Amino acid sequence: MRLPVLLIGLLLASPLAAADSAVAPGAGNLAEAIAGAAAGDVLVLTDGAYIGPVTIDRPLTIRGPRGAVVDGERQGSVVTISAEDVALSGFTVTGSGRINQDLDSGVKILQGADRARIEKLLITGNMHGIDVHGGRNAVVSGNEIIGTDNARMNERGNGIYVWNSPGTLLENNVIRYGRDGIFSNASADSIYRGNVMRDLRFAVHFMYTRNTEISGNISIGNHLGFAIMFSNKAKILNNLSLGDREHGLMLNYANNADVTGNLVRGGTKKCLFIYNAHKNLIWNNRLEGCGIGIHFTAGSEKNVLTGNAFIANREQVKYVGTRNMEWSHRGRGNFWSDHPAFDLNGDGIADSFYRPNDLMDQILWSQPAASLLIGSPAVQLVRWSQRDFPATLPGGVRDSAPLMRPLTISVPPEILGYEAETAGRWAEGNYDDTDPDNLSAH
Repeated sequence: MRLPVLLIGLLLASPLAAADSAVAPGAGNLAEAIAGAAAGDVLVLTDGAYIGPVTIDRPLTIRGPRGAVVDGERQGSVVTISAEDVALSGFTVTGSGRINQDLDSGVKILQGADRARIEKLLITGNMHGIDVHGGRNAVVSGNEIIGTDNARMNERGNGIYVWNSPGTLLENNVIRYGRDGIFSNASADSIYRGNVMRDLRFAVHFMYTRNTEISGNISIGNHLGFAIMFSNKAKILNNLSLGDREHGLMLNYANNADVTGNLVRGGTKKCLFIYNAHKNLIWNNRLEGCGIGIHFTAGSEKNVLTGNAFIANREQVKYVGTRNMEWSHRGRGNFWSDHPAFDLNGDGIADSFYRPNDLMDQILWSQPAASLLIGSPAVQLVRWSQRDFPATLPGGVRDSAPLMRPLTISVPPEILGYEAETAGRWAEGNYDDTDPDNLSAH
């Protein structure tokens, strides 16, 4: 008698198996299926149009092929998630509204809709792609997001917008067109890795974000690669900025960041721009082929720069200030491609220090009209005297232990073709209406 009683008890204690339900295309069919589903059910879409918008208010999984198209017909957000443990996979989402201030999106994850999973969707023809708006521990992985391409870039939506959503994982998404690829605002404790972002304003844009990792991402042909602003404890690891226009990486009021393993290459006005940013560790990055290798200004203090490679930049360093800055750490400095150094003892450290700028550089930065005198005997005399009599030099950057060899950072072969497409793009004056240095536009 005990065995039947035990079996009955187990059946009563175990949840009912989730049901798989096929949903036919058509107007209202998906909304009706959601309303009739039980928690944990799986709704399976097939090729065809599913007219929305729809709201998912219970834990469900919805999956289907790319040919299954959920279309919001320009009415708000196409798919809104208001319940915990919702998963979307495989299908296409299109046709959100066009009201930017309402954050009309392909997929919107509301506060309280924790642990949402958005995987392998095609999200196209929407104002914003995915809006993670307060839901915790969301996973957004393997999606293709194609944004709007209207002429006024600041009026487009973002690929992925993350607001106040701790624990978010953004992984292996491909984002093209729109305003910013990933815009993280007032959020924390998240990971954004392995995403490829092209033809945008900023690839990654942080505002008031803390303790978040940006790793292994690729920015190609954007106006700015990685903009870290008013943020704390960012980890910026092993990213690529290829052919971006203004800055490969910008630290603006950003503190306590770990910046390592990043490559900025080609076409960029400034590889690295540091503005009023403090206590950042900047090491083992390769900054190559920019107008300025690093622009360092606005009283930034207690930053450590070591192991970086500054290669073939038109101007290696632009330092606006009068303090003495030492850019080596524990006997290890940086590699400078324009430093004609020797290493007689073979320890990999140059026998002479490196100083990128002199008094004339500082005059030219503050008084651009003085460039008319750059070839005059008086200017050459000043530069000769400062080279041979270092005591006459003003405050500025000095690397006491320059490296003899640069580190190398490889680019995946499949990315090289995208990089080649950006060659010469900015020389054509195709700048849209964006101004990365205008904080009011962020």
